[in-house]
Amino acid sequence: MCRLFGLSSAPLRTHATFWLLDAPDSLSRQSHRDPDGTGLGYFAADGVPHVDKAPLAAYRDRAFAEEAREVESTTFVAHVRFASTGSLDMRNTHPFEQDGRLFAHNGVIEGLGELDDHLGEDRSLVRGDTDSERLFALITRETRRHGGDVTAGIRQAAGWIAANLPVYALNLILITPRELWALRYPDTHDLYVLERPAGGQHGGRHLDHSGSHGRMRVHSAHLADHPAVVVASERMDDNPHWRRMEPGELLHVEADLHVSHEVVLPDPPAHRLTLDDLQPDAATSQKAT
Repeated sequence: MCRLFGLSSAPLRTHATFWLLDAPDSLSRQSHRDPDGTGLGYFAADGVPHVDKAPLAAYRDRAFAEEAREVESTTFVAHVRFASTGSLDMRNTHPFEQDGRLFAHNGVIEGLGELDDHLGEDRSLVRGDTDSERLFALITRETRRHGGDVTAGIRQAAGWIAANLPVYALNLILITPRELWALRYPDTHDLYVLERPAGGQHGGRHLDHSGSHGRMRVHSAHLADHPAVVVASERMDDNPHWRRMEPGELLHVEADLHVSHEVVLPDPPAHRLTLDDLQPDAATSQKAT
């Protein structure tokens, strides 16, 4: 299953160190468990988006993903990909960038021909083959139609897909230089949020989160003194305040770190898929690892 991670320390620019694929594995285990891409998205001080990613496979060099990358930003999104749609190359590796925003997704959407028809000329936003980038293009189109309102764009795009296309899961994180959005839909995969005070649960501690499966780790000494909001596909430490988002819940972390959330998709998809409905590669990509 793909791993998602997002962090906002707005309005503070946080210096953070990211490791992707932190778990030591033998070569034989790697051939079965290594993911198909890793990526980190963040913003420079002038708001320019940066994406650092590589389309990894078991037979390729893991050095890119294992190397610690120290970057500074107000918001971050990280993704470890297990491919369900699209070949293993850079253009299909998350995060994606459109209109100065960064986006990563975990799930499967089918009916891509119908989605392409619905996108029309906005299909030109999509450079790769994935359902994820098409979803992002629809969000981008709907955000433009709503005068730059990203919340409305996500709500409209996800609502159209839920009503018209076969859906297995639609978990996503989207960031701008100062804001973060996350959607969990439906209840297929977990997505957790932690509103972390300065210093964490006990005060005075830096942030050091590590996923239980060893796919992702993030460290930030800055967050010993400043609050942050973290979103992840799994609880990444023993803090009891991690909250599992509700199915259909859209979370928005504003530029002052204020958090709002609303269940925008209360009903399951009209054409809900199960693992048995998916093609073998897609089904494998969605199983917990």
